[in-house]
Amino acid sequence: MEYVNLGSSGLKVSRIALGCMSYDIAGKNWHRDEEGGRAFIKYALEQGINFFDTANMYSTGESEEVLGRAIRDFARREEIVIATKAFFPMRDDPNGRGLSRKSIMHEIDASLKRLGTDYVDLYQIHRWDYHTPVEETLEALHDIVKAGKARYLGASSMFAWQFCKALHLADIHGWTRFVSMQPHYNLLNREEEREMLPLCKEEGIGVIPWSPLARGRLARQWQAASGSDRPSTDQTARQLYSAFEESDKKIVDYVGDIANNRGISYAQVALAWLHHKPGITAPIIGATNLKHLDDAVRSLDVRLEKEEMEMLESDYVPHTIVGYE
Repeated sequence: MEYVNLGSSGLKVSRIALGCMSYDIAGKNWHRDEEGGRAFIKYALEQGINFFDTANMYSTGESEEVLGRAIRDFARREEIVIATKAFFPMRDDPNGRGLSRKSIMHEIDASLKRLGTDYVDLYQIHRWDYHTPVEETLEALHDIVKAGKARYLGASSMFAWQFCKALHLADIHGWTRFVSMQPHYNLLNREEEREMLPLCKEEGIGVIPWSPLARGRLARQWQAASGSDRPSTDQTARQLYSAFEESDKKIVDYVGDIANNRGISYAQVALAWLHHKPGITAPIIGATNLKHLDDAVRSLDVRLEKEEMEMLESDYVPHTIVGYE
């Protein structure tokens, strides 16, 4: 396993992060139950992965519980990087969501309790809160770091102007700065190349893309069945990829051509492309089959030729911005 700094911070993370959204206690829909989730976390640790991403809203906190118990049983806490997030609704009352001081202060404590730890390594805002002054959010996050409940701060999908504003305000007020951005970025959606990725490179921000395989669409022939009920139950996937363009199908075919020529999997090719892109720290892999983790680790050894990179990128067309909600 390779390890790199997360942006300009001193935090060392594996080049692959394991996303834990798919693990909950009962294994609802296409998720894995706790026993299954523990097996994936243990296997990831054995492969040298030290970076685990979750969120308070994943199965209403159950993902954090599963991850916390697994880390307690299989690893030394100080050797592991745990990232979690807050923003989406956790309760029905008016303050049960968002990034107000009240909400953030409650949610960090609730996440720590579920994770069974005194601190998280990376505390991330899951989205931009249009109903709370960003200054209020940033100062509350800074106080969480100063209280020792989080070591670093990160953000997820938003417009580049919003992220730039947050970085600027943190600088002028002396508040803790974001060290990472978690964008929606893969071969089928490269819109972040326009502004967000250049901003992150300029500001020394680590980039940890979510959905690096486009919810599995880049991991197999586009016509093929997925072998699970995820396509019919994953509402986020349906929102992100409801309009599967002809150009998208061509890109998946190009992934397949390279994979077949090299004798490797589609997923290894698609992830290798990400590893070759400047500024990418660690794609977040959601694994529900051990082969998913094997492919992710093996992708680090795939060196794509210039001509292969050009082929993969040749038929991309602009897409509507999705995933910021």
